[in-house]
Amino acid sequence: MTVFDGKRLSAEILRLDVDGLRRGFYADRYFVNVANILAELRTAGYRYPDNSPRGVSAEGFAVGDVEVEAQIFTRRQPSALIAGVDVALQILRHCAGYFEGERFVPTWDDLHVQALADGEMTRYDGDPLNVQPVMRIRGHYRHFALLETALLGYLTRATRVASQVYDVLRAADGKEILFFPARFDLPAVQSLDGYAYWLAVARYNQGAPTPVRPLVSTDAGAAWWGGSGGGTMPHALIACFLADTAESMIAFARHMPPDMARIALVDFNNDVVGDSLRVLDVLWPEYSAAYQRGDEAEMRRWSLDGVRLDTASGMRDISLVSEDATGVSSQLVRLVREALDNAYTRWDVASQMQTVAREFCERVKIVVSGGFNTERIRRFEAERVPVDSYGVGSTLLANRGDTDFTQDIVRVKIDGRWVDMAKTGRAPNDHPDLQDIDLGALT
Repeated sequence: MTVFDGKRLSAEILRLDVDGLRRGFYADRYFVNVANILAELRTAGYRYPDNSPRGVSAEGFAVGDVEVEAQIFTRRQPSALIAGVDVALQILRHCAGYFEGERFVPTWDDLHVQALADGEMTRYDGDPLNVQPVMRIRGHYRHFALLETALLGYLTRATRVASQVYDVLRAADGKEILFFPARFDLPAVQSLDGYAYWLAVARYNQGAPTPVRPLVSTDAGAAWWGGSGGGTMPHALIACFLADTAESMIAFARHMPPDMARIALVDFNNDVVGDSLRVLDVLWPEYSAAYQRGDEAEMRRWSLDGVRLDTASGMRDISLVSEDATGVSSQLVRLVREALDNAYTRWDVASQMQTVAREFCERVKIVVSGGFNTERIRRFEAERVPVDSYGVGSTLLANRGDTDFTQDIVRVKIDGRWVDMAKTGRAPNDHPDLQDIDLGALT
């Protein structure tokens, strides 16, 4: 469940490999070992023979049936935007249990689970004795030992993406972030990653004066939150038109629906100013004619919503001199903005159409992509570079800020009492937003 819409992700949407999870196919092998050992001890009727080294009187304790309290947490400083909880809960709901021969015996109803909602925040000050659990599980350990690897994996991946997108959104100060990591990882993770991105946008919008739209590049990236992928043109389309950016944009405008954004990719020839102007030059006559006819649908078709600069980091655009920075630099963006705003002055425009032509050019936005991360975006914003949107890709997948999750057993139930049993250097902890979870209510 997210804190934003109160809805949970269903097992049908997630399409988990339930049988593989139940059988330990995705489990680190030592978790398979411990589950097998505990099952054998239970069958053999083993009892712990002595007092614990921790000074706990435990003679006769049935280790095979041990009930534990496990807490799952991240140590990302100073905070983390939590995602993946719904997936973890569905894993517990459908995969906690054990096999009797080939028959699986579900035991989810014996677990007591508390969890945050997707979209909540955790804080960490660097003290491993003072973490904030994202999830707390109480129950027979052998019933969920096999699930730890998958639980941590989903939480780590989703929280990593969500937290880094949130950082980027704050650095961009209200400008849209186009989510472009799909091509840098397996297709199977697109839905999880896109969901984490959507959570970050929703979290950012809670305190934003103007909401930011979620913009993902694939339909799979939007599948878990009910959106759809979006995009305009790749470099490949320009190559099909023999490097003619303007002609490729004419084809795009003519054949794509009017409600699809018209954003020209203008770095193919390493001449972002020249190709931006050439695109405007070919679209303006069509737009002008539609304007004079009063045809709003055709005006929309022949509008230019934006230009995207994607100059490689080792390339210097031809509009710059040898001492200027390479890649998509602040200077290059400023040159493009100036060229766009004044493009209409080069046209033979009747006096009554001057304002229309000027507005046609000035409303073209600038999108930048290629190696952008939190630090680079923050620098652009501090310099007031006239960027309208940022396309961000693989940097959103990097494990920055130690977003890894850990599960610790912190208590064991002995003679009806919960006894602290964390490894040295760890301790049971709490989070004020942990809520009891009814696993039976999950679908």
